[in-house]
Amino acid sequence: AVSSSCGNMLSAVKLLPRRPWSRGRIWCLCRNISVKPGGLKPKTVPPRYLGQPSPFTHPHLIKHGEVTPGLSQTEYELRRHRLASLIEAQADKLGPSASSGAHVVIVLSHPTRYMTNDIPYPFHQNQDFLYLSGILEPDSALVLYGKGRPDQAILFVPRRDPGRELWDGPRSGKDGAAALTGIERVHSTEELGLVLKTLKGGWMELKCPTRSSESPTSEHNLNFDFENRIHGANFLAYPPVVAGGNRANTLHYINNNQIIKDGEMVLLDGGCEYFGYVSDITRTWPVNGKFSPAQAELYEAVLEVQRSCLSLCSPGVSLDHIYSTMLALLGRQLRQLGIVKASTGDADVLKAARRYCPHHVGHYLGMDVHDTPELSRSQPLQPGMAITIEPGLYICEDNDQAPKRFRGLGVRIEDDVVIQDMGGPLILSSDAPKTIADVEQACAQR
Repeated sequence: AVSSSCGNMLSAVKLLPRRPWSRGRIWCLCRNISVKPGGLKPKTVPPRYLGQPSPFTHPHLIKHGEVTPGLSQTEYELRRHRLASLIEAQADKLGPSASSGAHVVIVLSHPTRYMTNDIPYPFHQNQDFLYLSGILEPDSALVLYGKGRPDQAILFVPRRDPGRELWDGPRSGKDGAAALTGIERVHSTEELGLVLKTLKGGWMELKCPTRSSESPTSEHNLNFDFENRIHGANFLAYPPVVAGGNRANTLHYINNNQIIKDGEMVLLDGGCEYFGYVSDITRTWPVNGKFSPAQAELYEAVLEVQRSCLSLCSPGVSLDHIYSTMLALLGRQLRQLGIVKASTGDADVLKAARRYCPHHVGHYLGMDVHDTPELSRSQPLQPGMAITIEPGLYICEDNDQAPKRFRGLGVRIEDDVVIQDMGGPLILSSDAPKTIADVEQACAQR
């Protein structure tokens, strides 16, 4: 899986607390998952609307044999099989008492939640349930078995109910869910295409506010929810940071309600979600379209560090190692910029780097923005993992230790990266303008 690797994502599946079953839920699907893909013939999807897009109703989104855009039935089958295999392998390590019994995994979807009577909140599926089933409907459950009934899956979905469907829309029901989640040939690199689709949405939304920003403007004007949706995204991946001027030094600034003045920079940290997969990109640019000399100095310093960190993204290297490298490189830049005195010792320079960049160099990325947080960032990166690389420098306006020309400036540059076996990292967000020349050119196209 591109989230942080197939095995790691599967091992991070969490069992949610039990909750009462609502009336009308039915047994939907019980089938053996073939160890070899394509063991079962795919079923014909009913010629009607289901509870989510299908090849019959949404051929522009879903191809025959896919459950969700870009992900085949076999891909989901293999995910379930890998999870069962991981559980059995772990049980064998624990000894005969653990390995002799049957193991059951129950993963629940999110329920429908209401803000008031008959008015639901926008529904967002439980990512673990979605990762293993591809089902986008609420109030469902997936049961997986290990030994005894190897890799058998049972899916529970809401019963067809014409009365409720009149109000809430169609449901897949037993036949629809069974056909939609059937077996088809495998494509192990499918997720990469899906994440690329997500990133295309992400960088397009970053291009649009870059082009449309003029000074003075409101941070709210650059909030890009509408742009996300017209380019096909389902949701924003998280509340975006649209921080002008000194507010860029508040790392999770999400008020987005101030005026960005002429001569200030704006930091936009945003991403979109596309059928369960998210992007997370940050760019910083001058709202009037031209970097001042001080802005350009600080920006180039961060960009140089980011390029060096990106070059380290390869199998066997950990995020913690890249983080240590980032701190050393930022310390060197702080000396060159005069923010830290040239005579400062190396240990104190590293402390200063942590102070001026108080966050890590990156995190795992996939179906959650900070994906699989249980995984240590000290583990070696593997091919197929997706991560972010996001160095920054933040100099508050009241920092009297920094040269005056840098005070009130904050810069972060973040890209989404897939680790590859060879050929260097695949930078998914490479189309988002990043060099000073490209940023200024994008600002000029408005």
